[in-house]
Amino acid sequence: MRKKIVAGNWKMNKNFQEGIDIANELVKDFNPSDSNKKLVVCPPFIHLSALAELFDKSEIGLGAQNCHTSGKGAFTGEISSEMLKSVHTQYCLVGHSERRAFFFEDNEELYQKCKQLLVKEIQPIFCCGELLEDRKEGEHFDVIEDQLEVLWKLSKTDFEKVVIAYEPVWAIGTGETATAEQAQEIHAFIRSQVAEKMGETIAENTSILYGGSCKASNAAELFSKPDVDGGLIGGAALKAEDFLGIYNAL
Repeated sequence: MRKKIVAGNWKMNKNFQEGIDIANELVKDFNPSDSNKKLVVCPPFIHLSALAELFDKSEIGLGAQNCHTSGKGAFTGEISSEMLKSVHTQYCLVGHSERRAFFFEDNEELYQKCKQLLVKEIQPIFCCGELLEDRKEGEHFDVIEDQLEVLWKLSKTDFEKVVIAYEPVWAIGTGETATAEQAQEIHAFIRSQVAEKMGETIAENTSILYGGSCKASNAAELFSKPDVDGGLIGGAALKAEDFLGIYNAL
């Protein structure tokens, strides 16, 4: 049975103490309901070490928002997968639409990031999604297919450690949300692509998350769809109560 996951991406929000305060609230109020369900927090780098300690005796997973393509070196301002591993990071976002748009990350760079993470046994949460114009022009399936090409270069053993997150760019931080039916359509397409490239068994075991203005009020409907295995949450992850409300909808 594939794992159900709700992952919170804090993006560039919360100073150190604010992050600690949210983490403490989560630890206090989190009630893991099922061993097959996972709550993950992806804070800014400054929080990772402290949150690793806070989450140590809880069931909450720790994720990073980015890593470099190299293991070490003269890359001022960057962070390596080895550094992430040293503070007990378990997951890392790869290819978020904001990284693609603002930092011009391409498929080869994303592949190298996945490889660096997998060497350190950190699970990539690989993001894909179309722009509004792509959807209006009926090209959303082609865009997703192209973005997923990165993953087919991985071995099956490596791919089994990858989580996929579908995030329609037009629904991120806009208040717009794909309907549950739209989300299911794309998630089913992604799973069919995995099945074609990696086999039916791996496809059935791959967790595919929805990202894009998911909140407690619409999470249950989205998560009820057979191919939607949880969410990659942005704004709603910045309040412990809201974030846990989404997890409880799994």
